[in-house]
Amino acid sequence: MIRTLVETQVLVGERGTYRLAQPFVGIQVPATVQAVLAARIDRLPPEAKRLLQAAAVIGEDVPFALLQAIAEEPEEVLRHSLARLQTAEFLYEARLFPDLEYTFKHGLTHQVAYGSLLQDRRRALHGRIVEAIETLYPDRLTEHVERLAHHASRGELWESATRYLRQAGAKAFTRSANREAVAYFVQALAALSHLPETRETLERAVDLRFDLRNSLFLLGDINRMLGYLREAERLARKLDEPQRLGWTSVYMNHTLLVTGDSPEARRFGESAQSIAETLRDFPLQIAANLYFGAAWHATGDYRRAQDFLSRVLQWLDRDDLSRERLGLHGFPAVIARCYLVWTLADLGEFDAGVAHGQQGIQIAEAVDHPYSLSYLCWALAYLHTVKGEFDRAVPLLERGLALTRDWNLPLLASLETASLGFVYARLGRVAEGHSLARQAISAIESVGMGFAHSLFVRHLAEACVLAGRLEDAVGFALRALTFARERGQRGFETGALHLLGEITSHDYPLDVEAAEGHYRQALVLATELGMRPLVAHCHLGLGKLYRRTGKGEQAHEHLTTATTMYREMDMRFWLEQTEAEMKELG
Repeated sequence: MIRTLVETQVLVGERGTYRLAQPFVGIQVPATVQAVLAARIDRLPPEAKRLLQAAAVIGEDVPFALLQAIAEEPEEVLRHSLARLQTAEFLYEARLFPDLEYTFKHGLTHQVAYGSLLQDRRRALHGRIVEAIETLYPDRLTEHVERLAHHASRGELWESATRYLRQAGAKAFTRSANREAVAYFVQALAALSHLPETRETLERAVDLRFDLRNSLFLLGDINRMLGYLREAERLARKLDEPQRLGWTSVYMNHTLLVTGDSPEARRFGESAQSIAETLRDFPLQIAANLYFGAAWHATGDYRRAQDFLSRVLQWLDRDDLSRERLGLHGFPAVIARCYLVWTLADLGEFDAGVAHGQQGIQIAEAVDHPYSLSYLCWALAYLHTVKGEFDRAVPLLERGLALTRDWNLPLLASLETASLGFVYARLGRVAEGHSLARQAISAIESVGMGFAHSLFVRHLAEACVLAGRLEDAVGFALRALTFARERGQRGFETGALHLLGEITSHDYPLDVEAAEGHYRQALVLATELGMRPLVAHCHLGLGKLYRRTGKGEQAHEHLTTATTMYREMDMRFWLEQTEAEMKELG
């Protein structure tokens, strides 16, 4: 016969590692071993057995002060029983300074002792442990919050359990332990469900779902995050409470941006901004304007995006809040610069973009926040890629990718990998770059991330062009165009059209009409959106096309325009290509 015992949960607190009793899953112990240990425990004097069981409820590591507080024994009896338990090799002194602490000699002994308690007695002891910790450490509850969360939950003290589990989740989130944070927040929701439904519990239910959104986003669990947000929206509407409705709109705006539903994201952005302005709620105003700016960027309205993002930075600088998170998963002073750098790159305002990027990196390093720093590395690398400075993009992307691996940030890992693959291909590491780009696209599609999907599929198509795989390149470029149009992402649509012109220009026999059509569609849209680098690329493409087909005057006109624009934007890589075409033209 095999019986399942209890496991030991290892938690890391500010004072080190400690272990608590948890239901055990997975490891099973022969009944004969359990029976032998249970028999040894049963042979103990009653007071020693009770003490051992109380210690087991505390955990494998047993602070003396806590054990004394719940033991219900005179100190003389308590110390005598402890001596007996040490002699019998159930416990031993693990630490004398700064506080006396005992530890179970064997984890299995702890498990059997815990399992020997009746459920009612076990629940009561967990509850008394909560009271004891609150009494013993009134000024150090944050230090012990994981213990408090565990024992309050086991003691079915649902009000305390909800509070401490949320605090434990927030503590884990602060140190970027996002999986641990999610586990605590989910347990907090479960504890909250045991309380009567009141306005206060509904508000806490909304807030816990906001907490889950922050951690789940960093873990790349988009579908689960969206589910919690839809629940939060339903509860916020039930409450008819403007502030929580505003935050729901902010988070929905951002989440829909990530999934690629840019027009719907903008609708939520408008709602969030309207509520924030009405309430004059500063953190909500920051978040609403930040993600509303991001939504405008996604739909290709770069100037409007720049206005909103610049406004956010002005407010933060004015009130010296660059090191405040203000309820978001990343630091607004960094995240706003990420989107602004991206925007300025597409507009060809590289000097301003680099300045914002460097400021963002300094802030992210100062607050020591891996997500914010990794995203800023990606955005600044994107700028250098657009400018043609591929060698400068590599160290940024490699640094960002290392951070995502060290801190388990899968969404950002996909961004970094996709861009790194493209840059490697541009620098001649075509096979490696192509492999990385395909790997990233697979990861992006598996989690439903659509906000830059078209961009990365386009980069994969460009890697295929460099590898001489034009048929594959056409397929990916058409996919990129379809994705962009379906999602209302006009900037990405422009890039895909330009790339189709480039690919068609490589075809043999040359389809001049098709190539010219793609370039001119891209040129019209890029001009409308103010995407000066792409406007210049379209002129270069048309200039090359006309030179090849013997239309010297038209070729000269477009190449001259491209040369002027590249020189104005200091895009030297592309300027050299244009000048080479001019020489070929004679």
